Amino acid sequence: MTVLSEGLATLTGWVTAWKIPTGRTARAAFDWLQDNATGFFDALAVALETLIDAILWAFRTPHPLIVIAALVALTWAVQRSLRTCLLVAAGFLFILNQGYWQETTESLTLVLAAGIICMGLGVPIGIAAAHRPRLYRAMAPVLDLMQTLPTFVYLIPAIVFFGIGMVPGLMATVIFVLPAPIRLTHLGISSTPPELREAATAFGATPRQRLIKVELPWAFPQIMAGLNQTIMLSLSMVVIAALVGADGLGVPVVRALNTVNTALGFESGLIIVVVAILLDRMLRVTRR
Repeated sequence: MTVLSEGLATLTGWVTAWKIPTGRTARAAFDWLQDNATGFFDALAVALETLIDAILWAFRTPHPLIVIAALVALTWAVQRSLRTCLLVAAGFLFILNQGYWQETTESLTLVLAAGIICMGLGVPIGIAAAHRPRLYRAMAPVLDLMQTLPTFVYLIPAIVFFGIGMVPGLMATVIFVLPAPIRLTHLGISSTPPELREAATAFGATPRQRLIKVELPWAFPQIMAGLNQTIMLSLSMVVIAALVGADGLGVPVVRALNTVNTALGFESGLIIVVVAILLDRMLRVTRR
């Protein structure tokens, strides 16, 4: 046993004698980007701020009741369900009654901006990955890392590159959420029955026509599920985004945590749950 213990101790010493410089390498990469890509990050920040301001203006300029009516109309267009429309109307009126309309519009702005960016990037990447299996195999570890790395870690480079405010919260949200639309779009396109592809090809469809007229319609429920997951995951980031200065429903939650205010914490937490339920009901799509 003594010889075995000495051997294990020697082996442990060999393993720990030289530490792989993971942290120093990451810091060097961030420092290099900060020194050499400042212009890119400044331009990106301006573009994201413009998107955020535009969405926030759309929510803030009309009267809240007009915005609620528009959301109910959107629900009817997607769901064609009177019960769902009544639920959405009641939910947003409850938020207005509780005095959290401003914070809700700020969180919806973050969620909508993240949804636009994630779907704009995720759907084309998912389509490309579905048509190129090697590309998806190469992307899979990166997607796993993006989803499993603690979300607080994303806040560090976001603060370094973008400072404090809505933009770093949006960037952290996008990094965390982006794998969902990529994976679900890949799943939808890949699950298209070969018979449909073969029939389209037999009738002379080009690859582009086959994608637009066969694969995308078949994958539409999965793509909408990706949108639903994008919105739900983005909403789950509102509290974390509040830690880097992003406005929204996360701010009262953080304030309640700092002051041990149970009433404020329950109110703001309940509002987040209500918003999540409403967005889920509004955008849930099944194959008909």
